[in-house]
Amino acid sequence: MEHALHQRWEGKVSAKLRNTTKEQAWPLVKDFFNLHKRFPTLNTCYGIHGSNGEPGCIRYCVGSSIPSNSSESVSWSKERLVAVDDVNLSLKYEMVDSNIGFRSYESTIKVLSNDDSNGCMLEWSFAVDPMEGLVLEDLARKYDVGLQLMAQKMEDEVESLIPVRVRYEYKVNFHPTR
Repeated sequence: MEHALHQRWEGKVSAKLRNTTKEQAWPLVKDFFNLHKRFPTLNTCYGIHGSNGEPGCIRYCVGSSIPSNSSESVSWSKERLVAVDDVNLSLKYEMVDSNIGFRSYESTIKVLSNDDSNGCMLEWSFAVDPMEGLVLEDLARKYDVGLQLMAQKMEDEVESLIPVRVRYEYKVNFHPTR
């Protein structure tokens, strides 16, 4: 019985980016201090230690997805970037402090190839000690919904960086026959 109480929760979710390559997605994922620009339930995220995207840096995040387990009205966490792999396009981070009840939390985000030659896939895995008042499936569902929305925001961001001329070139080159 005691072993079951100390077993960690583990989960993995993924999202496809149909029009964003791995090379386009990776800098957005690696932008550790600016997750709030892409993750829908974060109100703010900023660096409090170190250089953005470098192992050892720490970010402070405020959000609403997982409620605070204290009398505070906002949920917050401090997260340390543990490892960055620019070859395999992955980063690992851990939560070092929070008011949401997570203990021993670590997470990995990977940018992977997928079947679509023009796109890629994001994979987010996590391991955390069980949390009172929360069920693993509900937590995984929160991550899945958040990652799907994050993927869409990333696609929109990448598309906005492509010059209009290139995006609509196929329309300009259309020549009807007479």
